[in-house]
Amino acid sequence: MADEQKVLTTRQGHPVSNNQSLRSVGERGPATLENYQFIEKITHFDRERIPERVVHARGTAAHGYFEPYGKIGDEPASKYTRAKVLTKTGVQTPIFLRFSTVIGGKESPETAQDPRGFAIKFYTEDGNWDLVGNNLKVFFIRDAIKFPDMIHAFKPDPVSNRQEPWRFYDFVQHHPEALHMVTWVKSPWGRPATYRNMQGSSVNTYKLVNDKGEAVLCKFSFEPKQGVKNLTSEQAAEIQKNDVGHATRDLYDSIERGEFPEWEMCVQIMSEDEHLNLDFDPLDDTKRWPEDKFPLLPVGRIVLNRNPSNVFAETEQSAFGTGVLVDGIDFSDDKMLQGRTLSYSDTQRYRVGANYLQLPINAAKTTVATNQRDGFMAYNVDNGGENPHVNYEPSTQGGLREAPKPKKDYHQWVEGHLGRYQTTKTAADYQQAGERYRTFEEWEREDLINNITGDLKQCPENIQLRMIWHFWHCDPDYGQRLADGVGIDIEKAKALPPLEGHPAPGQDIDVTLYDTGEPEGDSKTNPTQASVTTGSVK
Repeated sequence: MADEQKVLTTRQGHPVSNNQSLRSVGERGPATLENYQFIEKITHFDRERIPERVVHARGTAAHGYFEPYGKIGDEPASKYTRAKVLTKTGVQTPIFLRFSTVIGGKESPETAQDPRGFAIKFYTEDGNWDLVGNNLKVFFIRDAIKFPDMIHAFKPDPVSNRQEPWRFYDFVQHHPEALHMVTWVKSPWGRPATYRNMQGSSVNTYKLVNDKGEAVLCKFSFEPKQGVKNLTSEQAAEIQKNDVGHATRDLYDSIERGEFPEWEMCVQIMSEDEHLNLDFDPLDDTKRWPEDKFPLLPVGRIVLNRNPSNVFAETEQSAFGTGVLVDGIDFSDDKMLQGRTLSYSDTQRYRVGANYLQLPINAAKTTVATNQRDGFMAYNVDNGGENPHVNYEPSTQGGLREAPKPKKDYHQWVEGHLGRYQTTKTAADYQQAGERYRTFEEWEREDLINNITGDLKQCPENIQLRMIWHFWHCDPDYGQRLADGVGIDIEKAKALPPLEGHPAPGQDIDVTLYDTGEPEGDSKTNPTQASVTTGSVK
């Protein structure tokens, strides 16, 4: 049967021999702009829905402010970052925060078992900063080239127009890194009681850069001061009988009553080396950084105190992008972050328009001066130069000029062979999912088992067996309870061989057997393999 399947190609008809990995400089290196296969795939995906968001369609939002403590933990914030929004005390930065469900359409119920979006636009004195994350601190996949496949599998069947569990688990069974997120999202944590009672997370890894040009890896988290509260399936079903928009109602009403919801912003910090001592890659967004080793350090607080005056003009037309950073906050080589940075802003230009940044909800509250012109729905010219005839740079005729350079810029040393890589640290794909299962309270485990059991009963037997095999390797009790619920002989599931092309559960990829794309010997003697070195010596 497999031999009879059609070969996957690009829209240009080129055969696709690797649909799992971006091209990057080494296993952990940054992705490259010439990722044509990925760019074609993701930009087409960005344009698949008009005008509703492809993902995060159902949402609500509110205005508020961020107030930094001036410290990160017990240290001055300036030790880690030169970002004014995080270091200047006594300044309240305006924010706009949009909450959302991910997979469902615009009118889908807010009781759905689904990740929740947590996207913040900070209108800082140095321009906008967008922090676009979710409530859960991990994700399903770790390489952005898989994002269109994942969403296609989770969205309704293109023929029946129904969300089918077999499609979800058919995708997941081939991606063990998704087991951690599935364990979270199929538990009560996949159904926050309200938006006010859920956490927020950047999910992806960023960098903080200080005045000395020194950088550290970081993840952002938001802890609700109202407390965390989740719903069981039964509780969610009872709410949905009467209200499909209970979370929107709750947020709006609480702000109107003057009960302003508040979160504490925290960061986890790690040095920017490879951390060979860890059993997971810190750039892998399907993994959590253990809080006993990398504690949550308070940075500041966010408060929501004003509802939108018009939902369409603000909530629906608000547009976020992971590439919208301010000086002192930088990108890591997280492959999901790098892919999202292209995809998000590309989607906004398509969904809202080329001039979406001229809309009041998206416009920076500081002076904007560019040489960008025209395009659909342009209604102003953000020209800050003295001579309106000059729309280029550099110029001696009164045009715009570059801003002063930082005292010491951050330079990342990048060296490696250009190829398509998967992470070789795969043991934690099962480990962290099992740890999560064991830390749940019994009522959370029961809800998790009931939810997955209900899904698997609607799947073909081969998918049932493989998923029980996966979960058994995460934790034997996890797999056994699912097998009992579905009516599958656990021994039949355990007898399956490991996934083709994947290491045995609990093991890292054996680099001696794994085709990393690196050439044998010196790259100079192997012209088919590119070698890339960029950056500057520190």
